[in-house]
Amino acid sequence: MVKKTFAQILLEHTSYTQQDIEAFKSASGEAHQSLEDYLLEHGLIKDEDFARAYSEQFSVTFIETITEKMADPELLSKVPLKFLREHVIVPIRYQDQIAIVTSNPYDFQPLDDLILLLGGEKRYLVSTRSHIIDAINRYYPLEGTKQMIEELEEEKEMENVDFGTIQEEDILGMASEAPIIKLVNHILYQAVKRGSSDIHIEPFEKELRVRYRIDGVMYTAFLPPKRAQAALLSRIKIMANMNIAEKRIPQDGRIQIKIADKPIDIRVSVLPVSFGERVVMRLLDKSKTFGALQKLGFSERDYSIIEQSIVQPNGIMLITGPTGSGKTSTLYSILSTLNSPEVNIVTVEDPVEYQMQGIGQVQVKESIGLTFAAALRSILRQDPDIVMIGELRDQETAQIAIQAALTGHLVLSTLHTNSASATITRLIDMGIEPFLIASTIVVVVAQRLVRRLCDNCKRAYKPTSVALKRLPIDPAEIENLVFYEPVGCDECLHTGYRGRLAIFEIMVMTHAVARLTLERADTALIQEQAVKDGMTLLVEDGLRKIKKGQTTIEEVLAVAASHEGIQG
Repeated sequence: MVKKTFAQILLEHTSYTQQDIEAFKSASGEAHQSLEDYLLEHGLIKDEDFARAYSEQFSVTFIETITEKMADPELLSKVPLKFLREHVIVPIRYQDQIAIVTSNPYDFQPLDDLILLLGGEKRYLVSTRSHIIDAINRYYPLEGTKQMIEELEEEKEMENVDFGTIQEEDILGMASEAPIIKLVNHILYQAVKRGSSDIHIEPFEKELRVRYRIDGVMYTAFLPPKRAQAALLSRIKIMANMNIAEKRIPQDGRIQIKIADKPIDIRVSVLPVSFGERVVMRLLDKSKTFGALQKLGFSERDYSIIEQSIVQPNGIMLITGPTGSGKTSTLYSILSTLNSPEVNIVTVEDPVEYQMQGIGQVQVKESIGLTFAAALRSILRQDPDIVMIGELRDQETAQIAIQAALTGHLVLSTLHTNSASATITRLIDMGIEPFLIASTIVVVVAQRLVRRLCDNCKRAYKPTSVALKRLPIDPAEIENLVFYEPVGCDECLHTGYRGRLAIFEIMVMTHAVARLTLERADTALIQEQAVKDGMTLLVEDGLRKIKKGQTTIEEVLAVAASHEGIQG
């Protein structure tokens, strides 16, 4: 039962006046839209305010988030995925009963259709459009999963399956294998199809969970039967050439397969946990090519610095950032730019993630003593012009890298730090003398990855003053800028985002920064000087990409320091 009109609720719960509401009604009438659609399209009301208003108007409960506990894969699998996405509704289990969550209670037809499909009377709940879409993407069972689970449940002798051997063959052609083999193939195929970078198989006391990381965000794929756990693990271990009898210590391995003729390299890590062994698989597309440097999204100033730095005859160039920030991809793009018959490039990596034609790539093997440092010593006797070190992990590796730079080599490497300026402090903490840092480091690139807005469905909106205050933006500029927010469509799996892009912070070892390095100055002073010398901070480069309509304020602030933090 509708108690109040939407306009009345707006008057009570927002700062809008009766005059504003009348103006909105008039404008929406001219645009042949409902008041609700008009406000949403023009960013005049937030999704959450909208949902809360509906909640009060229809006297139904508003839920802030849809948890994994509420999402029942069996319930979800009864409804076509396309139907849920198209109408932005989702059935869940709420307080021990089936409920239907909607973002628009006025849209009665799909609600009636869903009740008919599920049977019986159902309770209604209201949530935001983004929360419902996120829940559908996270928890809806993968295509074919229902049948897969049924086959596994019927399998009598799970432990005695002949797993066979795996060579580099197309797993899509392995349809007649045992259910457990088909399950592993299904997990791998769906991960590649969805553009996942990692697969997580996690055992808990009463369940087994499979999750994918897509564009940096974790999504629950499905829950295989707990009884399939041992067989699933054994199959993966055999594929990765691991010891299937060893369950007490961590193991690492590698799987090479093809999916629809696309070669995929998978790094596998198995870790013993409380209720079994946890598996994480990193997917690497061997057919991937690395884009030209100018396509990575550098500003003109930053691209010019990178271009000058990589043609230096010697020195060190460092790419920094946390795990999963795209450092390796940037390094490979630089290497592909430098790669030519006239130069000798040798790399030492753990592991070698992508094969590059014309480059000597050394795989670290700690178990036989082939460490970064040991490999580097040998590499320097191979007459290289350019040396790429996967990561400066310790003092010994950093020391040899510096010696290589001092003896006429260009060294490229990565380091785990939070900002470009923090790299200096980190190297000093590792025991490297400041004068060596000042004389060898040429440039430091800090980077983060943010999700890229889907060009097909992104929508202009007006951000709140609170969000804008956190950006280093001139208030006079705001009126002329267009900001975008994610919406969701079939092209982007209704997330509003497609792929990721990097934001950068590039610090040059200027005379002033070198002087501060020699004085062992703290990170804040080094950053202040680098900014004076022209460095653009991560949040500023992020703002540049927000202005271009490539990403959102929330994405940038999630990975880069806010304006308040910079000033403070």
